[in-house]
Amino acid sequence: MKVPENVQNALSLLDLHHKSFFLAEPFASQTGHPVPMDTRGWSQILASVLTGISGLDRQKGADLKDGSDVKGANTWKAIDTPRFNGVIKAGTKSETSGRLESLDDMPHLYLILWDESPRKAARCRIWVIRTQDDPVFRDMCEAWYKQRQAGKIISNNFQLHPPRGLDTNVIRNTCGNLEYPLYFSAEMIAGKFELGTYEPEARTKLLCKKV
Repeated sequence: MKVPENVQNALSLLDLHHKSFFLAEPFASQTGHPVPMDTRGWSQILASVLTGISGLDRQKGADLKDGSDVKGANTWKAIDTPRFNGVIKAGTKSETSGRLESLDDMPHLYLILWDESPRKAARCRIWVIRTQDDPVFRDMCEAWYKQRQAGKIISNNFQLHPPRGLDTNVIRNTCGNLEYPLYFSAEMIAGKFELGTYEPEARTKLLCKKV
């Protein structure tokens, strides 16, 4: 099967990211510093390459021009526990911050995880949520907002805990553990990223499932 051009470009970007990261890693280790990386930037660029939707040319707002957001987490040489942070709006100046309506102007939410597979190979996976139309995801978010409004949750940071190092699409939160639609996955084989999954319908038809 011929690999679409956007997917081939994404694989090339993954190769570049991996090479850049591990060229810098020895210097970081020798000097006792974290590996210099911008998971947020790499994740947003990858989402644009795959979807064809550009960013906002460094202006404030959503991550992509259509109003979609991108969240990234990277476990490579991590010294903490990487999570998807600030997934939904709370504590910001937005008129809909702290309410379920904040999802209504966001067509998609992309969750991008850079980790190692159980086969000890570098891997990248992307899950996508149709935030305006996914009832299960919205129910989870609504439950979190209600707990926050009731004072049971004090933090503004809605976190999702990705399946680091696991072959599963279940992403966890105290208000709901869901199986998320997998949009894209690639794993490094013989020094290059190879396509595992590319499911364009994840952006148009697939929904989260309760587990």
